[in-house]
Amino acid sequence: MSITARLAELGVELPEPAKPVASYVSFVQTGNLLHISGQLSNDASGGIKGTVGVDVTPEQAQAAARLCAINLIAQMKSALDGDLDRVVRVVKLGGFVQAGPGFTAIPAVINGCSDLMVEVFGDAGKHARSAVGVYQLPLGFAVEVDAVVEVR
Repeated sequence: MSITARLAELGVELPEPAKPVASYVSFVQTGNLLHISGQLSNDASGGIKGTVGVDVTPEQAQAAARLCAINLIAQMKSALDGDLDRVVRVVKLGGFVQAGPGFTAIPAVINGCSDLMVEVFGDAGKHARSAVGVYQLPLGFAVEVDAVVEVR
């Protein structure tokens, strides 16, 4: 099954990839590795902003991480001229959660992104990962995730 068909089966619609908001590019390919800049937990409705454990629940934060995954896949599609079947492996995700005092369930939040990568890409979606709690993220979003992807 193609990745596009798998996305449709999962009911995932990819947005237009987000444009950079500062002095960087959305992705860089070097050799067979595609490095994707951090994608925020935003969507057409404005996304999920706030501090996890304060004004964002853990469940909302997992949904925010899922939005990051969708945005990462949209960037992959753009980088690969629309052909997501060129993805060989999701190599690594770097997850950042705007966490309130005492909130330590950072890995569970980033599972919202990791789980979708596996749902979409199967075994090729299984990846190495970091999950970090931070004081603040750009524009007040709750979650940001970047990625390294092997492509053909």
